[in-house]
Order: sequence, then structure tokens, then C-alpha cells
Amino acid sequence: MAGPHSRRARLSRSCLAGAALAVTAVALSGQAPPNPPVARKVPTTTTLHGVTLTDNYGWLREKNAPAVKAYLDAENAYTEAGTKHLATLRETLYKEMLGRIKESDEQVPVWEDGYWYYTRTDKGKAYPIFCRRKGSPDAPEEVYLDQNALALGKKFHALGGLDVSPDGSKLIYLEDLTAFREYTLYVKDLTTGKILESIKGVWNGTAWADDNKTFFYMTADKAKRGDTVWRHTLGMPAGGDVEVFKEANVLYNVAVFRSRSDKYVFITDDGFTSSEWRAIPTADPAAVPRVIAARRPNVEYAVEHGGDYFYLVTNDNARNFKIERAADRDGELAWGEWTPHSDQAFIEGIDVFEKFAVVAERRDGLPKLRVVNLATNESKDIGFPEESYGVRPSGNPEFKTDIYRFTYSSFITPSATFDYNVTTGERSLRKQQEIPSGFDASRYEVHRRMAPARDGIQVPVSILMKKGAALDGSSPLLLYAYGSYGITTEATFSSNVLSLVDRGMTFAIAHVRGGEEMGRQWYDDGKMLKKKNTFNDFIDVAEYLVKNGYTKSDRLAANGGSAGGLLMGAISNLRPDLFKVIVADVPFVDVINTMLDGSLPLTAQEWEQWGNPKASAEAFEYMRSYSPYDNVEKKPYPIMLVTTSLNDSQVMYWEPAKWVAKLRAMKTDKNPLYLKVNMAGGHGGSSGRYDRLRETSFKYAFILDAVGLANAPAPTSLPTASK
Repeated sequence: MAGPHSRRARLSRSCLAGAALAVTAVALSGQAPPNPPVARKVPTTTTLHGVTLTDNYGWLREKNAPAVKAYLDAENAYTEAGTKHLATLRETLYKEMLGRIKESDEQVPVWEDGYWYYTRTDKGKAYPIFCRRKGSPDAPEEVYLDQNALALGKKFHALGGLDVSPDGSKLIYLEDLTAFREYTLYVKDLTTGKILESIKGVWNGTAWADDNKTFFYMTADKAKRGDTVWRHTLGMPAGGDVEVFKEANVLYNVAVFRSRSDKYVFITDDGFTSSEWRAIPTADPAAVPRVIAARRPNVEYAVEHGGDYFYLVTNDNARNFKIERAADRDGELAWGEWTPHSDQAFIEGIDVFEKFAVVAERRDGLPKLRVVNLATNESKDIGFPEESYGVRPSGNPEFKTDIYRFTYSSFITPSATFDYNVTTGERSLRKQQEIPSGFDASRYEVHRRMAPARDGIQVPVSILMKKGAALDGSSPLLLYAYGSYGITTEATFSSNVLSLVDRGMTFAIAHVRGGEEMGRQWYDDGKMLKKKNTFNDFIDVAEYLVKNGYTKSDRLAANGGSAGGLLMGAISNLRPDLFKVIVADVPFVDVINTMLDGSLPLTAQEWEQWGNPKASAEAFEYMRSYSPYDNVEKKPYPIMLVTTSLNDSQVMYWEPAKWVAKLRAMKTDKNPLYLKVNMAGGHGGSSGRYDRLRETSFKYAFILDAVGLANAPAPTSLPTASK
């Protein structure tokens, strides 16, 4: 229901191939250069709606140009030299965070089609191992895919999806070795272990038919927009595959998956403001896709199938969404209201099973699960005890069941997996996240506050701090937010954050507009021509925290990534005086240039998220008023760390690189400004869990140093995990 996750990519309009570069020399001895790298200015201009924009650093888009690589290498060398004093702290943090992870661990098994499926990890191995047991949890283990073996010798390795055939005999998996979301589809025989077939250049999304030899898969256009569904039969050449559906309109993304009821393959065709789904019977994969509900402007919906009915979660005359139901029969579907719209409850989605459904709702900013008996329509809530928490469905593939599984956690409750019996109401704890080095929840306290925004709106803030910490402004504080696409940021458990809090730093999440924490209106008020609410909310929350003694501006840190990196860029221009340090991860900061280029991933469909600066003078002027890259000024800026990945396909590396180059040329202070480029990673950084942990330790060491806690005593390990 909420919009697509990730963030974008792209860049300016004209670039000068092979543009010259001036970079201060980096001594071979490894000594820090006297000055940071300086990128040469190569002006290019764009005139739009009577306004001429000059871009001095558009040449950085030339990924394969030697001058660009030299510049990025110089930035990395400068960053390493400038932070080398933190090497010991980084290693301490890494070991500390690693000590909180059970390296050899196993998920709770999930029952599906005659097997118990689970994932486990082994100590020292960077990737998960996918396993199953036939018929019984005590049956011999079968490893049906070991990602460690696949990733051996690879700089990057990611799986874009796994899909076992209904009879359990075959596995489809998608593999990316580039970090640029370039997938190859493999079909593995789970009896022999042999690869039966492979198809290059596919996209996320697969679905098996009932015959165990026919499956559907996806391809994408040049801008990495899933646009086409194909049907393939094992043993037949991929060149003869049937195009089942194609969406030419760049505003819409296509996906494909098999329903929980196993009766249909769904083809989704969603934009940010409207939807159109299709269904194909799994027993008749060659059938013409059936439209569930015709597309209408400004009407979004999502579909679940449950036995005799289709269920439709829609915003049709229902801002907070409602649920309609139609009998599954031939001919036009006759929809009737099943769950009405409510101003008090925002419907996030529904899971439908043979005899019950679970409606995921959000009330008063907190997630709720409501169980509905499909025979009687009676409902009851699954209750949760804490004032701030996160809960989500977890591993519920079976249609004929009376058990619903979910995971729950909070700032001070490690992730717990529960099985809820919908008949008896009994809740069984199946597994709780272990913290090997020890965890004592009583050492911390959690606050949930409502901070007043400048327009009178109350913005939720979730706060984690050491027990008894004084509210006298003495504590450094890290404020995090995302605030885009209707994605909700929950106050869930993070063992890594404890390394900050144990050293005396408070951690807070600002639930700013742009997410859906407070309902659909919260999202609508943080996008398009209301996007500045996201930035203003974050600033107003920061001022609230300072005013109420949680911290002071000379020890206040801010962090956000991707679209949250746009937020970091905006606040750095709007209120650089309010923050001591800002860390922007893979930030979307070159808004106008990116949104002008529909050939880049995510751009075209997101004209309904940010606006189209070429088509609308109003959208252009609004973007120009907040775009971080276009609003850098000659003034002081906080201490800053900016991260990116060379192969990021969602926020292209050149956005943060250009932004840093412009900041260097304009800022009047002597505060450190570093660009850290992962030369092999993607949007999420490195692919292996240990490398990702090292990236976190680098960021946390930088933040601790900036707020004066680099030499704070390390936390004392506890003998056992107590919660």
C-alpha cells in the first residue's frame, strides 16, 4: 500500500566527456594531504521556464572516465587520512556490535507445501544458508541454496528472490553480481542439485504455475522499471517465451507473484496514485489475465484472494483506506464494503487465510493487528504492551492454518517471533533475538513525545536513552528520520544503536510527514508541493529536543539515507547552525537534474511523488527552492560525512559526489567534510553482513568523535541476555 521503497539515481543534463580534473595530490606514503580534493568546474547550463541553471560538476556523471575514478579515489584517500585517528574506535565498535550478534543462528521454521523452511547463518560466513526439512522439524536437513558458495570470490553478491515450485522439486533464484540490480535467473533441480536453465537480464518477481514446469518472470526497461511479465516453460528456449503483459506508461511499475491461496498468479500494475491488478489461474497459466478492477485516476488498491472472495484494500473515497470484498466468480466482480473507512484507523494491508483474515492498521501512530473470523465477521485485536514499538507479519505462506505469525520489537525489546492461535487467542513465543554479549533493558528508558511543528501539527518522536540520563542538555543526541513514500519508520530494536547509547548518546527517531505514521494524510502532507513539511518537521523536532533538555545544538547529530539523505541535504542548507554533525547516506540531493531525466531509474514514475520540473513551472520552482544541490550557499556548514556506492542504481554516485564538490567550493568554515565511496557496493552498501557492520562502525565512530564521545568508556559486557 505504501509507495515503493528505495530512492533514486540520476543526474544533470549535459556532461563533458573526459572533463579535466584538478585534485590535490595524495602522498604515496599515506599521509593526509594538506587540502581536500578539489574538483574542477566545467560549467554546463540548462534553461527551464525562463530560468538558467548552471551545473559546474555534471562531468562527474562519466562513470568510466579516468578523471572521475581519480576524483573518487582521491576522496576516499582524503576520508581515510582524515579519519585514521578513529581506526581503533572503529575496530572497538565493530567487535562490540559483532558481540551482540549470534553469528551462528537459525530462523523459526515455516511450514509450506510439505516442508519446514528456514534460513540459518554460520559463524564467519557472510551470507545466509537456505534450508528445509521434509514433513517434520526433526527430519534431515536439506540445504537447497548456500549463498556463501555462490558468493565465493565475488566482490558483491545479492539474491533478488527465491521461489520453490509447488511440488518442492525445483528452485528459481535471481543473482546479482554487479550491485546495479542486474539479475540472472537460474532454475535449480533440488533433487540433483544441477542448474537446469538460466535467463539473463531479468527483474525481481517470479511465480510458478501448478504444473511445476511453467513459471512467470519479469524484465525491466532501461530505467530499471519493472514493465513486462513473461511466461516460460522448462525445456523450451527463452527466446520463445510469451509476453503475458507489458506496461508502456512510465508512471507505473509491474510486479508478479503467486497468491497465498495458490489459486492465482497476480500481476500488479501500480503507480503512486492509481492501480490495476490482473489475475491468471495457476491451474491454467496460458489463460488471458483478468483485470480485477479497472484503473481509475487517484484510486489505489491492493488485492488478496481468500477462498471464495477477492479482497480489495482501496482509497476510493477513503483517504485512510477501506476494504471491499467480491465473490470470486466469472464475469464482472460485484464489490461490497467489508471494512469501512475510519478517520481513527489507517488500514495498511490485509492477510487473508481460509478461515480468517488479519488487518494491519495504524491507530494513534502505532501499528495494530486485528483478527477477523471470516464466518462470523467478529474481530479482536492482538494487543501490545509498550508505548512505542514495531510489529509486522512474518512467514505466513500457508493458506489452511489457524496460526498467524508476527514479529514484535521495541527500542528495548529484542525482536521476538510469535505464533498467534486465532481460535484460542493463545500467543506462543517461538524465538527471541539473542544478544550474546548481554542485554539488560533496565539500563535504558524510552520516551514517546509529540513535538509541535511550526504549523501546529504534533510530530511523534521516539527516544532511547540511558536510564536516569539528566534532561539538562548535556547528552549528545543522534536524530534520525526518513519521511518519504509513505514508508513508516518504527521504533524497533537495534543492537548496533546500543554502542551509541551506552556511551552516553541519546538516539531519537523523528516520525516526520512523508511517512504514514499518523495515517494517509501524514504521507500526502509530505510530498509534491508539500515536501517542505518533511524538512520543517525535522528541524522543529530538533528544536523541541534542545528546548526540553535532551541535548544542545553543539552536540546534536543528524542522520538519514536515500530519500532521508535528501532530508539531510535540506536541513544542512536551512539550519546548519542547529546541528554539530550531519551524516547523509546515499543521499538524493540533485533533485532537479534527476527529475529532468526520465531515463534514470525511478525518475519517471516518481513525477507523481516529487513533481515533474519540465512539465510544470510550479513544480520546478518548488523543487528549486529546496533541492540541496541547488541551494548550497557561501556560509558555514556542520561537520559532514556523505556516503555513496559506485554501483548504486537508485541514487547514482554522482549526486553525492557533485554535492560534496559544490559544498567544498562554497562553504566558509573549516569543519571536516568527507565523501566515502564504496567502489563495489550498491544502494545498501556492501552485500556481506560483516562488511556492512564495518560500514556502520565507521559511521558511528565518526559521529561519536564529532560530538566529543570518541574517548567515552566502552560499555561493560553483561553475562547473559535478560530480555
